[in-house]
Formats: sequence, structure tokens, C-alpha cells
Amino acid sequence: MAIYAGLDVSDKTTHVCVVSDDGAIQKRDVVASDPVVLAKWLGKHCPDLVRVVLETGPLSTFLYHGLTERGIPVECICARHAKGVLAARVNKSDVHDAEGLAQLARTGWFKRVHMKASATHIDRAALRIRAQLITTRVAMGNQLRGLLKLFGLRLGAARTPGKRRERLSALYQQRPDLEPLFAPLVASIEVIEEQLRASNRLLESRAAEDAVCSRLMSVPGVGPITALTFAASIEDPRRFARSEDVGAYAGLVPRRSQSGERDVRGNISKAGDPMLRRSLYEAANIMLCRVQRPFALQQWGQRIAESKGNKRARIAVARKLAVLLHSLWLNETEFRWA
Repeated sequence: MAIYAGLDVSDKTTHVCVVSDDGAIQKRDVVASDPVVLAKWLGKHCPDLVRVVLETGPLSTFLYHGLTERGIPVECICARHAKGVLAARVNKSDVHDAEGLAQLARTGWFKRVHMKASATHIDRAALRIRAQLITTRVAMGNQLRGLLKLFGLRLGAARTPGKRRERLSALYQQRPDLEPLFAPLVASIEVIEEQLRASNRLLESRAAEDAVCSRLMSVPGVGPITALTFAASIEDPRRFARSEDVGAYAGLVPRRSQSGERDVRGNISKAGDPMLRRSLYEAANIMLCRVQRPFALQQWGQRIAESKGNKRARIAVARKLAVLLHSLWLNETEFRWA
């Protein structure tokens, strides 16, 4: 008899529900959220196991790879799609969610999520750390400027640590009592900037050593951060049937609501990886504003900017850029200006 299992994962425990091929519940239990414990439990109670299903979440990658290494046929499904099925119950609970996931495993009515390799998650973690450092630096810099304005002082343009120290020294001559007050904040900003430079060096060296990233960086406007973000987000270019699908994966295509004679197209879906979408948008902005040598994609984007505005042009170029990068990666070619 075929057996299917659903795992409703929480931080410490996982609710397990096992059903047969006719949908009858065979067993329920609560076990630790650990792949060793789960694999041992499933091996003991599910001799004819066909499929195990769990939702995307903070522990999904850890559990998926741990169960796969132990020979468990596990699938990770999109939590947003599973929510529509699980919400059909009047009362929501971990027990009911595990049962709903088990029934999804049995019917096969789910969208499988591509699970990235552990090495890819290392690159993505480094990219996220850099993004957090940038966010923290901007927030602390804005805090410094805002607090100085309370005392009628303006920092002005200070794009380098040396320039900032120079301007602060001039301001402290007007208010010497503020120097010890702002010293911890200024020192923290300098430490964050030093760590950000170290993070940039690490990512740049990682991109330079990767053949795929080197190929992607041949496109004007695409630097090591964008190339590494694209490679870590896509991971396997052959999992997309068409290069055009990458734009939709990044959430850069318009939403559509069609029923009968009504067919409405809205703003972009933003339904993909936000880190990938942000990197493509920044690369498109650099391509349109800073690259001096003209090429076809840039000129196409400039025509859109003239007719529909800069923001739409950047989004359109970002979508085309995703298609271009995927095509270069898949065909193992470099960018040609002509």
C-alpha cells in the first residue's frame, strides 16, 4: 500500500501525518524538527513511503537536504500555494495543516520548489550580509545627519570616511560639547564601513573565480555583485524552458487579472526573489545612466524612457537583462556590443 506523509514544521517540533493512497489517515505524531529524527521515524512507520511534503520556511532547506541525504523522497512546496488549500478548513491547527499537506502529497496537486545546493546558500548568505551592512550604514548615517540638524549643524556631502571626519571636525569647533556625544555613533559607522569593504572584497574575489560570473560580467552595467546574485538565484539555467521565463521568476512581469471579457494588466508582480529583482534593477539603472558606449539594449531602454518615463524604462531593461544573462549563461557565450 502506497503511503504519503505531510510535515508541518515549526521551530522545535514537526507535526507528521501519514495517509494511504485512498486518503485514509494511518498515523499522526509530533517529532523533533531534525532530519535524523524525522528520517528514523519515517523509516520505522512508513515502509512503502512514496512522497513526503513540507512547505517553504526557515527550516525547509535544512530539513530537505537532510532527508534527501537519508534516502527520503521529500518534496518542498510553495507555502503561498499550500495556504489556499489549507485555508479550506474552518479551524487552523498544526494537526490539520499536516493532514492537508499529506493529502497534497497524495494527490500531487502542488507546485514543487527548486531547492538550492548548500554551496549556493553560502553565496546568498554573503550577499544578504552585505545588503544588511548597507542598510545599517545608511540608517546610521541618516541618524547622524538628523541629530546634527537638531543643533543647527549640517554635515553636507561626505562620501568618504576622511571627508566625513574633516567636516565633523569643523562642526565640533562650533559645538565642542557634541564630540563625545557623537563619538560612539561615528565610530560605529566607520566599523560598519570597514566590514562592508571586507564583504565587497570577498564577493568580488568569489565572482572573479567563477567562470559563469565572469561571462555575465561581460555585459555592460553588470558587476560582480549582480553577476553573483544572478548565478546564486538561478543556479541551474536549464530549469527554465525559455529565457523569457527568468523575467517572470524575478517578478518583473505585469500582473494579469482575466475573466470573460475583462483582461486587466497591472504593475509588476514582484513575485520572485527580491534580491535578484533589486540587483537587476540597479544594473539596468547603471546601464541607462552611466554606460557611455551605446548598444542596442541601452538605446531601446532610452526610447522607453522618453515615452513612458525612467522608472518603467528601468523595469523593462531589467526584465530584458534577465533574459540576456540567462541566454549568455545557457549558450556559454559572452556579450557582443554589436
